[in-house]
Amino acid sequence: MSVFCLVDDKYVPLYRILWISALPHFCGSEDCQREGQYEIRLEHGETVWADCDERDAALAALEAWEEAGSDDQEDQEDQGDEG
Repeated sequence: MSVFCLVDDKYVPLYRILWISALPHFCGSEDCQREGQYEIRLEHGETVWADCDERDAALAALEAWEEAGSDDQEDQEDQGDEG
């Protein structure tokens, strides 16, 4: 399993993602270039912008990463019980 997801032509490490917007950006500004895109907030105040498919892929990658981490932790706990 990769620890990266592809967002806006960038490979973003999953561990840097703080949150993902549930709703598309809307500010009403005529010159806004992010209208309809989803914000993915990273560490250090950085942001990448995703379309709906990229946002869904990032959420799925985070969920899979968390499940893999949970499975690894359970395996370690089971090995500790055997010894």
